Amino acid sequence: MTDAQTAAERIARLRSEIDEHNYRYYVLDAPSVPDAEYDRLFNELRALEAEHPELVTPESPTQRVGGEALAAFGQVRHELPMLSLGNAFAEADLLDFDRSVRKSLDRGIEMVEYSCEPKLDGLAVSLLYENGQLVRGATRGDGSTGEDITANVRTVRNVPLRLHGKGWPALLEVRGEIYMPRAGFEALNARAVESGAKPFANPRNAAAGSLRQLDPKITASRPLEFCCYGVGRVEGSGLPETHAGVLEALKRWGLPTSRELKLAESVQGCLEYYRAIGERRQSLVYDIDGVVFKVNRLDWQRELGFRAREPRWAIAYKFPAQEELTELLGVEFQVGRTGAITPVARLKPVQVAGVTVSNATLHNMDEVARLGVMIGDTVIVRRAGDVIPQIMQVVPERRPAEARPVEVPQQCPVCGSAVERTQLVRRGKGKAALSEGAIYRCVGRLACQAQLKQAIVHFVSRRAMDIDGLGERIVEQLVDTGLVKSPADLYTLSFEQLVVLDGFAEVSSNNLLAAITASRKPALARFVYALGIPDVGEETAKRLARALGSLSRIEKALPEVLTWLPDVGLEVAHEIHSFFEDEHNRTVIGQLLARGIELQEEGGLHAEFAACASLGELLDKLGIPGIAATGAKKLAEAAGSLEAVIELSQDWLSLSVTKGLSEKARQALREFFADAANAECARAIETQLREFGMHWESERKTAAGLPLAGQTWVLTGTLESMSRDQAKARLEGLGARVAGSVSATSTCVLAGPGAGSKLAKAEALGVEVRDEAAFLALLRQQEG
Repeated sequence: MTDAQTAAERIARLRSEIDEHNYRYYVLDAPSVPDAEYDRLFNELRALEAEHPELVTPESPTQRVGGEALAAFGQVRHELPMLSLGNAFAEADLLDFDRSVRKSLDRGIEMVEYSCEPKLDGLAVSLLYENGQLVRGATRGDGSTGEDITANVRTVRNVPLRLHGKGWPALLEVRGEIYMPRAGFEALNARAVESGAKPFANPRNAAAGSLRQLDPKITASRPLEFCCYGVGRVEGSGLPETHAGVLEALKRWGLPTSRELKLAESVQGCLEYYRAIGERRQSLVYDIDGVVFKVNRLDWQRELGFRAREPRWAIAYKFPAQEELTELLGVEFQVGRTGAITPVARLKPVQVAGVTVSNATLHNMDEVARLGVMIGDTVIVRRAGDVIPQIMQVVPERRPAEARPVEVPQQCPVCGSAVERTQLVRRGKGKAALSEGAIYRCVGRLACQAQLKQAIVHFVSRRAMDIDGLGERIVEQLVDTGLVKSPADLYTLSFEQLVVLDGFAEVSSNNLLAAITASRKPALARFVYALGIPDVGEETAKRLARALGSLSRIEKALPEVLTWLPDVGLEVAHEIHSFFEDEHNRTVIGQLLARGIELQEEGGLHAEFAACASLGELLDKLGIPGIAATGAKKLAEAAGSLEAVIELSQDWLSLSVTKGLSEKARQALREFFADAANAECARAIETQLREFGMHWESERKTAAGLPLAGQTWVLTGTLESMSRDQAKARLEGLGARVAGSVSATSTCVLAGPGAGSKLAKAEALGVEVRDEAAFLALLRQQEG
């Protein structure tokens, strides 16, 4: 396996894992890993993408800001994206940031003035004022689309409903953080305990949960505060030309700003501010998790511009996670949706950063081995990012004589089925190597109630089948009572079965049945995602549905055929193929379709993939030792067809004079096709390419009837009004094909700020180039 292939597989796994963490943190307000672990994954992904820029895709977490809008609220589109900030974790990171700023400005500047503000631990929001009147409040969401929380924002007491004074622009979008002060948080939790309700884990979760209440009266009862840190859209009279000046103007108009705001004349002043406020951190009335530094001059901010995910003129210097010593009392094993057995540390309760910690994640048995942790050990626990506890290391000199090793159970703690260690398959040229994975799994599948419950929870979730009213507590009841033994059983539930369950009455039973009925016509992509195929997230499900167009094609697709789809690597392709090969999975899918599931948005193969394959690519995907992409292309040109290649491989005389192949490659080719199984595998791939319409001899198609049908566009640089992924979707909706590279056949290049080699190549080839304004005008014209 090449370094690029290894990197591609690791990148795919990192993206999937980060996307899940983003969803749990920003949408569910239930983070599953510490900030430090998230940052490690994110930094690893960013480093890999820097090494392999050809693998960067618009939907990568590095290209976008985490989280999505909740369906319960109306959606608000941010005309200027609400970007997140890059992070510094050490003094060297901040010094590198300052060095990069000065170098980018390229004026021999020795010192840059920065604004310094505490990084509040709350929820980022946007407030829109028209003619001084508050008309809309929205969450950041995924940076492009947020939740409309206007009614709730109006209840926050320090948010002015009308701006004070005079001189404000006709349209002013204010951005800031809504948070809950510590005293208010403690009082809220005290009331929750008194009433028997579950207390909030921390002030950030309390603030986020309060703003996401459908009843504004509940939000009004919560001790929330707002602090602004900047502006978005502005139309009308001009604002000051410094960041500090803008905040001073906002303060005059009645908007709260940080009392801790200061200016630093240089990066050394920033470091002094960071150390000073770090010493006062515990005495502040609110939680902070770092300091934000911004270039103060706005003209310099504009000159520095943006990366896809973050501004180049600002950075958040995070505080170190807080740590304490405690004792590991035991380790329990939890069972997840895919059967993964996860060790969870049970700790002697200890106060860490003001919160009592009694549990911590151990991730997997490789992490247990890395730590060398034993039951009875004294361990260092960190609340990374002041949120999720994590065991960082063992204090070996305190290990008691009776300490016991952590052992994986041989039987599942829930269903008693066998527990097996996963096998990692590493596929190289012509061979597959097995090695032991870090994950142990229960083999009970849906016979294991833990797996079944999690599978049902995933199946009914908002981004999957979207069955409202089926929370975890209800799913547990349905599984525990035996009413639901697979997702298909949801569609056989009756009123009589539901109404007798705990917490159900006539109205709630009918509501749930109505929600189940409403879910019977899912889009193909939602259905594929709902199935819970390992390593197949929402984006991969959309890609499968859009490209192949039907469930039957996805079910039949061979792994090698799947790799013709963008960002579907061989490992993920094998997971997809194996899932649909499984008899139990086929049975459940058959039951779902038989019980009334009618898939929507099915059709033919997408025009972009018609005749997309070539013989050279097929030969390369076979993994013949010694024959890489260039050799495969030359072999295809020499032979002309797959059957001719197979015949040529066994004709030593003809093969010996075939150009472009080394002696070693000729021998490998001969040995490869001498194995009848390899020849049949190649023929099966070609047969399926013909069947799907992807074969090089298949008819090429265009998205007929659409205004941009037959056109090929290329995206480069950063767009301000939407992400590149959204721009791609808009173009494809108009019939265009969006390619990753510029060629003489390209129709147009959409170039935003930061466009590089693609723009230069387009200009050299004479390909039309449009900026964002022209693109938006085209969309308005074509989309009406």
